Amino acid sequence: MTHPLSLQSLAFAWPQQPNLINIPSLELAAGEHLFIQGPSGSGKSTLLNLIAGFQSGYRGHIALSDHDLSTLSRAQLDRLRADRLGVLFQQFNLLPYLNLIENVTLPCRFSRARMRSACERSGSVDAEACRLLAHLNLDPEQLSKRPVSSLSIGQQQRVAAARALIGSPALVLADEPTSALDPEHRDQFIHLMLQESAITGSSLVLVSHDPSLASSFSRTLTLGAQPSC
Repeated sequence: MTHPLSLQSLAFAWPQQPNLINIPSLELAAGEHLFIQGPSGSGKSTLLNLIAGFQSGYRGHIALSDHDLSTLSRAQLDRLRADRLGVLFQQFNLLPYLNLIENVTLPCRFSRARMRSACERSGSVDAEACRLLAHLNLDPEQLSKRPVSSLSIGQQQRVAAARALIGSPALVLADEPTSALDPEHRDQFIHLMLQESAITGSSLVLVSHDPSLASSFSRTLTLGAQPSC
């Protein structure tokens, strides 16, 4: 059975510092949703960077879709990320020189696998982008006429979510995606993310300092304390 994410004997520490992260074992099955919580400085964002292959210097093993990151060349790691990983950054990282649809479909430019999956679902990459945006309560026809930089924080957040989800990546990582939202919009966004990841079959790992979100997830990992998976 392929696991979108597997961590074994994972440990990480900054130079001259004690261990920040220590996870004996964690495996995430296809379609599972994991909530990672903990106080500021507990290593939540660092863990996401380790999983995505952006941060090195760890001990143990990290595997995405059964590919051990430590055994991959830089080119192989880039390909694995493009094909298998969707990332929702805390700052969204939308590109102002691309329009709405181009921002959402950007991952498909770098991954034939995700392009193929998007086309199979909706007939074309652009059509799948419009489906995702509409499901996330955005009007692609109306908003496509505006620069993405002019969208509200909540709108930019959902555009970034659609970009992470397009092409049904095996694993979606979301770093504090609700930090700028009020409780009503926060809960709505989490519901939409969980619902859409279920539709696409993507596993979801979401990091937040807000413990009230844990009840929406089937599994929880607490950093800065004993794990409870």
